[in-house]
Amino acid sequence: MSKIIDIKKLRKVYGDGVELVALDDVDLTIEEGEVLSIVGPSGSGKSTLLNMIGLLDTPTSGEIWLKGQNITKATPAERARLRNKELGFIFQFHHLLPEFNAVENVMMPLLIAGVDRKEAGDRAVALLEEVGLGDRLHNRPNQLSGGQNQRVAVARALAGHPSIVIGDEPTGNLDTKSSDMIYELLRKLNREMNQTFILVTHDMAMAEKTDRILRLVDGRIVCEMRREGDEFVSHDLCHLD
Repeated sequence: MSKIIDIKKLRKVYGDGVELVALDDVDLTIEEGEVLSIVGPSGSGKSTLLNMIGLLDTPTSGEIWLKGQNITKATPAERARLRNKELGFIFQFHHLLPEFNAVENVMMPLLIAGVDRKEAGDRAVALLEEVGLGDRLHNRPNQLSGGQNQRVAVARALAGHPSIVIGDEPTGNLDTKSSDMIYELLRKLNREMNQTFILVTHDMAMAEKTDRILRLVDGRIVCEMRREGDEFVSHDLCHLD
């Protein structure tokens, strides 16, 4: 596998008078096609790290390299282009547009990117069928269950064929059955399309299904465990509970 993301000495500090260090000299390499989970207590820097990778925020210092390109000082226009081309986002709350049906919600990022309306519609339908919602194409969010809405959100995240899919608690608002279904769907898409998935989660059962687990505490990576076969292997003192 080749590196898709390389993070060097990443630091994020908030505040003018009293400083809050959200990320503290984080070094991280993420491989193409990897499914990575990030765990840790609230306030540990998990979402801040995702926002940096997702080009939704800028670091105080350090570097982020995406596919060999230093994106740390990208202009707002470049950041928007990279987000649209390379990244897909799944959030805890699906953030679907309530006035639009499933197909229209999935089409939206494609239309924004300038894709022809017919092609966008065809791609949206195919993705919704892929996530098991072929019979719910014209339902609006209030006509779907929580798990179904999250599957629409997954289809929307994948609509632009992103290299990296970022999930911030993507199953955090779902029951166990729906959560398992969403994760298995993500893993299936990962295998079929070799997309990289970066997931922040409090659900250790889900984290333990991924390829690698990182634990953040006070803005630092304090533990890394990598799957080898059916087991996770750590070369340091690592406690995930």
